[in-house]
Amino acid sequence: MVKKVLCAALCAVLFSATDCVIAQQPGKFPRIAFLGAGSSSGPSSAREYFLQGLRELGYTEGENIQIVYRYAEGDSGRLPDLAAELVRLKVDVIVVASALSASAAKNATKTIPIVMAGSDPVGGGLVDTLAQPGGNLTGLTVPSPELAGKQLELLKETFPKSSRIAVLRNPASPVAKPQLKEIERAGRSLGLQLSILDAQGLKDFDKVFAIMKQDSVQAVSVLSSAIFVVHSNQLVDFSSKARLPTIYPQSDFVSAGGLMSYGSVRLELWRRTAVIVDKILKGVKPADLPVEQPTKFELVINLRTAKQIGLTIPPNVLARADRVIK
Repeated sequence: MVKKVLCAALCAVLFSATDCVIAQQPGKFPRIAFLGAGSSSGPSSAREYFLQGLRELGYTEGENIQIVYRYAEGDSGRLPDLAAELVRLKVDVIVVASALSASAAKNATKTIPIVMAGSDPVGGGLVDTLAQPGGNLTGLTVPSPELAGKQLELLKETFPKSSRIAVLRNPASPVAKPQLKEIERAGRSLGLQLSILDAQGLKDFDKVFAIMKQDSVQAVSVLSSAIFVVHSNQLVDFSSKARLPTIYPQSDFVSAGGLMSYGSVRLELWRRTAVIVDKILKGVKPADLPVEQPTKFELVINLRTAKQIGLTIPPNVLARADRVIK
């Protein structure tokens, strides 16, 4: 009897030890790839929000899931090679945060599921339709063309005396054309004179801000682009030194010292991204998951920045702000 008990106990210990070994084997965990155009040492709100969303669903990095990070370090030309590397690693899902990253991943694989967090996938030719994306890519879209027009409206409302506005865009972005079309429509409606300036990276900031000074622009609207997020600190610094009221497409810029932003709620966006990843890991095909549109948008204003560059935000605009940094 004693031998049987000892044998049972020994077996239990062995099975427990075996379970621990299996649990620690990386190959036993789902592997999620996070492909970004920015820097691994840069602003990490997207990564942190995504991890928070996964934790809320019961996933913990290193315990029951692996995450492989690859960053282009501000050089979008590296994205195709990084995407190809992730395909060779045979990850289960590739998560992307920009249209450029999504395009690189889409070109690298037709089978590994791709989940994007914010872009214009129809305008960028990444999916057939929002309702029926087809293929291996789904996720969330930000209606960036509409947001570009709304940014301009808010900028004009906040600074009504501004009549000449600089519009900063990245022409390499897949969403650049629809954004420009919408903001030009809004500009005509508001009776504004727009100065469209192109920048594809940090090296172009000196030139475009020199043109702004030469053209005597009175305010700036920055359109959506991953490369602008990568260099958010530098872009905000250029704008502050020029003392130009500037509106940005997401709150990361305001956190970095920018004046104001209008865009989707970042935490909610990445929470929904985590939910979609969870569905795919549980067997749902990307083609069967409609591309979602964010329903929550926020106006964020940095009063500290306004004071530093000598600007006054009208009370009616402040009252509409979802967040105010003082």
